[in-house]
Formats: sequence, C-alpha cells, structure tokens
Amino acid sequence: MERTVMKKLEAWKRSPFRKPLVVQGARQVGKTYTLLEFGKRAYENIAYFNFETDPRYRELFDESIAPDYLVPLLSRASQQTITTEKTLIVFDEVQLCERALTSLKYFCEQAPAYHVAVAGSLLGIAVNREEYSFPVGKVDMLTMHPMDMEEFLLAMGDGELAERIRRCYERDEPLPSLLHQAALERYREYLLVGGMPECVLQYAQTQNHVLVRHTQETILMSYLADMSKYNSTSENKKTRLVYDNISVQLSRDNTRFQYKLVKKGGRAAEFENAIEWLKLSGIAGQVFRVEQARKPLENYRDIDAFKLYVSDTGLLAAKENLEPVDVLYGSHDLDDFRGGQTENYAYTQMSAHGYSCYYWKPDRGAEVDFVIQREGAIVPVEVKSSDGKAKSLHLFMERYRPPYAVKLCARNFGFEGDVKTVPLYAAYCL
Repeated sequence: MERTVMKKLEAWKRSPFRKPLVVQGARQVGKTYTLLEFGKRAYENIAYFNFETDPRYRELFDESIAPDYLVPLLSRASQQTITTEKTLIVFDEVQLCERALTSLKYFCEQAPAYHVAVAGSLLGIAVNREEYSFPVGKVDMLTMHPMDMEEFLLAMGDGELAERIRRCYERDEPLPSLLHQAALERYREYLLVGGMPECVLQYAQTQNHVLVRHTQETILMSYLADMSKYNSTSENKKTRLVYDNISVQLSRDNTRFQYKLVKKGGRAAEFENAIEWLKLSGIAGQVFRVEQARKPLENYRDIDAFKLYVSDTGLLAAKENLEPVDVLYGSHDLDDFRGGQTENYAYTQMSAHGYSCYYWKPDRGAEVDFVIQREGAIVPVEVKSSDGKAKSLHLFMERYRPPYAVKLCARNFGFEGDVKTVPLYAAYCL
C-alpha cells in the first residue's frame, strides 16, 4: 500500500544536509515495512538489523561504535556489501540497543556518506531514560502515524476520488452528490477500520469487519504488554487506567480530561507520568487549551486544561467494542459518543500532517474544537459529526479576525462568509 511518507523519505535521501534518520511512532503503524519498501525502491541493496528478532546483533556494537569499525562487521553480519550512497542501513527496534542509537552521532560526524535509518516503536520511552545517550542534533527525525483518510482511499482503490476531493477542497467547489455520499460511506468505514496498515490491508482484501476487529484487539493487547514491560508495576496500573478512560471521557459533552473520572479523588500528580508515557509511546495525543488565540500559541496554553485522544480511530472503535452496523448507519445509540469520536478522528488527521493542535475555551459555554497555525495564520477548526451550528466559531472570528475558519462536518464543500466548509472525509486536505 502506498504511504505518503515515502515523499519525505525520498527528500531525505536527496538532501545535501542529510543525517542519519530516526523513524519513530507507535507499534504497527508501518515503520519497518515503509523503510524496507523505500530501500527496495531507492537503493541497490539493504543491510537490515532487527535487535528484537536477533539479539546477537547487539554484540556488534560492544567493542566500538566508530563507523570504520562497524561497517565491515555490519556487512558480514547482513551478508550485504555496504556501499556509500547505494546501500540503506536499517537498525530496527533500535531502542533495544543503546549503543546502536549512539553510533548515529559518529555516522553523522565521521561517515556522512552512509545512508542510515533506524526505527523504534517505543523510542520515545527509551530515550527519556537516564542511561540513554541520544545523538541530539546529529540525526533527522520523522514520526510516522497510522494511515490517514487519503491513504485509506488509495488502499481501497479510490485514488481518483481522493484526487477529486483535493481539487474540490482547493476550489471550494461541491463534490457531485453521488461521490459525496460515497466518500461519506468511506469515512464511516475508516472510523471502524482506522489506519493501522495491517487492518487496512485486511479490509481492502476482504471487507470483513470481524477479521479487522480481531487484528485491532491483538494490537491493543500488544500495547498493554508494552505498558507492563516498560513501566513499574504501580505506573503500569495508572497508565492502563488513563488509556481505558480516554474513550469514556470522549463520550461526555465536555471532552476536557478530568482526573476525577479516572479515579475518585484523582489528581494530576498521580497520573501525569502515565499521560506522558502514552504520549511518548505514540498511542495517545494531548491537546491543550489556549486562553488567547495569538502567536505563538504555545505561550498561551493552559497546562491544567487539556484533552486526550487515541492515535487511531479503528483502535478507538475496538476499545469501545462498537458494532459496525451502528457506525456505518449512524445509529442513535451512539449519539453520546459520536461527537467525541468525530473529534478524535479530526485530531488523527491533523496530527498526521504535523499540526500542533490546541483548543480554545475562553468563556463558559464557548469552545472551538481545534486551533492550528496554517500557512502563517491562526485558523480555528470546528468539528461537527453532522451539520450543527457553530456559535463558538463565530465568537472566535469576531474576537480574533482570522483570515478564515474551517468547519469540518457532513456537508459538501463550500465557502460562506469567512467559513470554509470541509466534509469530514476531506480532513486530510488541511
């Protein structure tokens, strides 16, 4: 399946300022597959080392991590001739070999002609441990996310529809009604399937939601196993409590995260490490409130007011054990949950494209779901699961006069006043 991140990898290869590349992201988002596919397309050969499946590779780094010492050993171990510019060296699950991670500094300084890329599922967790020496300033960083809605459409054989959607977004022209309805159907499928590549591939081949749900449950089990493996016993319990509670809080009218809903009498000091773990592992995201929508947004964030979202809509559906028929046909049984589910979807699409998201809530009753900085301007983004009114959006515009606002909803493309209406399935166009 085609991943749009390939363009970033190609740009990395061509860059005259290229450094060793660190690819991070949650488990199962496709890091290994993407790097190997990139290696097949762009290089003559690949020297691949997985420190999880073959721990013996860690011994290669015991004596020295200087490139002139390592390269002959790596070449012998991989049975590949390693040549500058023509070989892609891949260290997988690099968080399991600290010295391999540290060696990137010396590849950058002493042997920049070698193309080295590393991947790690829990790299964010590992490098925050005291014993890890991360090569700060000596590597390029790339974070991979689950497949976005555009990639899902491509995988489903709807490449022409994806391109038509993008043209309509750019021109503010409505998509033909039949295509609009077809795209909304694909959007509802995406809410169930999500963007984990294995799940998308299974659905593209079989359209079997039972099979996909089984795979999602397996991924969720691997997340729980990681929590146990890379946490103390006490922190593991707290991390699970927070992760399980995210979907509960998304069902409420006020989706702001509340510690008291995790545990009676719960406080920030008790759960802040658990939240940080979930963020660093890539399986959840945190969106802070801003009191003022001014540049830089980070200066106006309220560290005590935030929302948490899970990184994949399909895993959210699996966590809640949602029935496919209820999501596909808009059952009223999900009315309380649908708003938070739609917010979570919008967050995954914007974060996949590199946006730092915030939300705005200055007064009681007024709230804009997301505030982002796009093309130098601060843009409010209101999210509606159907087509409700956006009073808070108009209040925001009166106060801050942004060049335009975005309303993500079930309506077709359009531009009324200063509000750009974008169908939910086109969130990737932002």
